[in-house]
Amino acid sequence: MKGSSALLLAAVLLLCTCGRATGEDNSEFFMEFLQTLLVGSPEELYEGPLGKYDVNANAKAALTELKSCIDGLQSMHKEAMVNLLAQVLGSENGA
Repeated sequence: MKGSSALLLAAVLLLCTCGRATGEDNSEFFMEFLQTLLVGSPEELYEGPLGKYDVNANAKAALTELKSCIDGLQSMHKEAMVNLLAQVLGSENGA
């Protein structure tokens, strides 16, 4: 589980960095990415939030593994994760 947590953290940091580099709204991009990650398929990630990025084979493999880990979570844990991230993103917008 520790490896999965590190992978999730790395994905979050990468997404926030990509959003800042392109000048788009990080909160909007991240929430769309998270929603797709939680309830969509890996293909929906590449067509949706990541559609304008060139996602290489290694990144796709990592995202597929991350999606598999998230799919293994109990729904109450997924909900808690979404609530926590919404709270954090909300506090960033209010700061």
